[in-house]
Amino acid sequence: MERGTKYALIFGMIVTLLVGVVGGALAGGGVAWYIAQQQLERVAAQPSAPAAVPVSAPAPLPAPTPTPEPITGTTRQTSDMPVVVAVQHVSPAVVTVVNTLASGSQSSGLPFQVPGQQNGQPRRSSGSGVIISPDGYILTNNHVIEGQQSLSVILFDGSRRDATLVGADPLMDLAVLKVGGEVPGVATLGDSDALQPGETVIAIGSPLGDFRNTVTVGVVSALNRSIGGDAPEGLIQTDAAINSGNSGGPLINLRGEVVGINTLVVRGSGLGSAPAEGLGFAVPSTTAKRVSDQLIANGKVVYPYLGVRFGTIDAMLALDNNLPVSAGALIAAVESGGPAAQAGLRAGDIITGVGGTKLGQSQSLRSLLLEYQPGDTITLDVLRDGKPLSLDITLGTRPD
Repeated sequence: MERGTKYALIFGMIVTLLVGVVGGALAGGGVAWYIAQQQLERVAAQPSAPAAVPVSAPAPLPAPTPTPEPITGTTRQTSDMPVVVAVQHVSPAVVTVVNTLASGSQSSGLPFQVPGQQNGQPRRSSGSGVIISPDGYILTNNHVIEGQQSLSVILFDGSRRDATLVGADPLMDLAVLKVGGEVPGVATLGDSDALQPGETVIAIGSPLGDFRNTVTVGVVSALNRSIGGDAPEGLIQTDAAINSGNSGGPLINLRGEVVGINTLVVRGSGLGSAPAEGLGFAVPSTTAKRVSDQLIANGKVVYPYLGVRFGTIDAMLALDNNLPVSAGALIAAVESGGPAAQAGLRAGDIITGVGGTKLGQSQSLRSLLLEYQPGDTITLDVLRDGKPLSLDITLGTRPD
């Protein structure tokens, strides 16, 4: 009896253990299945991640499609915008100067002679100018207003006004006019001493009289040029196209400042029959400012006077005349009773310096004398028969 009970207890424990193991496994499996289902649902609800790509072979990205923008005056950018801006700034101050010539007179130089005028009609020529003051003062060339009976200007808007001559300076080929009323624009005189060869410059004027406010662009070809004759010295050379009628118009830099007043061109070469191209010349703005200030204040420019005729010595003149120096001023004649004669200067003397400054390519006798006033006493360094000497000379006043 006891043995039977013992087996029954053992069998019951085994059954209970098996039931516990199987039940636990089923319960654990159910829980695991439930958790797995929940994870699958979460993953399915999220966006799929991109496939990994090896670093050594990056996936190509699609090229973006640009959205085209309309070209407007505020968004367009071109390489010539500085020129455009400078021209827009100065153009309202540029004028056409119309010279009604007096009977029997004729304007010289580069103004445009109006063709086809019949007998009895007034003869006219035209050039260019630039307004330099809100008061209506206009800077132009002396040869534009030569022989004038009356003067007028055509403004930027095409309107015409009478002009009066304030004063003229033939030595520097400059003149100042004045108009009444409000002006459409005023130009600023810049510093021509800061110019560099190769710098971009712009010429504005009225070539042939009819093509008002024509713009041409070039560079500063050289500085401090002298071309002989009665032309001013120390000129700016440019290859910006300058034609008849451009005389008196402004030469400007990219900042919209007037750095020169266009005055002449060289058409032919003295070295042969080939025509010259791109040889335009302008009076520097520093000279134009000094002259215009005196013309506005006094109606004329007072210059110191030495009383000599001379030739500027360069390498060619020195070679042709077997001179001992390649820079200076060779005295051709001395005016009787003038300052130079009173100081003992003679024809054939060579002036090599003024006031301790040597004459050279960038320093001519005329330019150095312009640094002084009538009545000043200066010392000239002179070569006479190859021997140096110094002469003290009191400058006179240049006759009109």
